[in-house]
Amino acid sequence: MDAVSRPDFLEEFNRAPFARAEEMLRPCVDLPRWTSEISFARPFGTGAELVSFAELAAPDWTETEIDAALARHPRIGERVSGTGRAAQLSRGEQSGIALSSGIQQQLEEGNRRYEERFGRVFLIRAAGRSAEEVLAVLSERLENTGEAELAATAAALREIAILRLEGLLNP
Repeated sequence: MDAVSRPDFLEEFNRAPFARAEEMLRPCVDLPRWTSEISFARPFGTGAELVSFAELAAPDWTETEIDAALARHPRIGERVSGTGRAAQLSRGEQSGIALSSGIQQQLEEGNRRYEERFGRVFLIRAAGRSAEEVLAVLSERLENTGEAELAATAAALREIAILRLEGLLNP
């Protein structure tokens, strides 16, 4: 069993050498400043303490950091390939989105327009949302200014990172 999916994630994370601790956090978000800051703050007494710290770690992500973290992120509505932990988490997050051919086509078009406008993939917490909800948010965010959209993307990236961290702590 992979170390990051065992129930004793917190114990192993607290004991791990620094590089391994960072590696354990990368499936949440591959943002070095975030993984380093959290790893330096060890040990954590509880999973809740770890999550609380992670929610505020490495504030004010830069555009360069966000773009690097999104470089391998799938488009919303695309089925994720791969066998790594991040791919597994992404598949689970998008599993609830039922895609009719019409919605799929609209998401593809929205993704294309978004990427043309903002130069990055559209990011949203898909877990717990329908395809129609995702499409509505995508349409709304296409109206954002570049600055507002960067802030929305950073917030979505952090929200996803925290959900993934909670998933590692409570498999």
